[in-house]
Amino acid sequence: QVQLVESGGGLVQAGGSLRLSCAASGRTFSSYAFAWFRQAPGEEREFVATISWSGARTYFGSTQYADSAKGRFTISRDNAKNTVYLQMNSLKPEDTAVYYCAADHAYGSTWYGDFESWGQGTQVTVSS
Repeated sequence: QVQLVESGGGLVQAGGSLRLSCAASGRTFSSYAFAWFRQAPGEEREFVATISWSGARTYFGSTQYADSAKGRFTISRDNAKNTVYLQMNSLKPEDTAVYYCAADHAYGSTWYGDFESWGQGTQVTVSS
């Protein structure tokens, strides 16, 4: 497994932006696919975005997004820094949730049960 630590959450007004970071430990970072999920109080954990593994010399992989994230959020990875990012623009109050970073060797799933490694989460609050 890989250890994950999220950061970058906070309080922002509607229409604002935040960039979440997920720092991963281990020397096999490039072999993992990563995803961001979020969970609001009383709600099930839901998929936000995922990015595939990539070669050691490339920073970009294949990506998938939830419909709610398309056009507003961008997932990316920096293999040199062992870090995955989620750039969130045009934030809405309904984006308020704890955001979790997840990792797995397989790519393509949008179900939280398929991911083997998880971070502790970072709170994102969007005020109206």
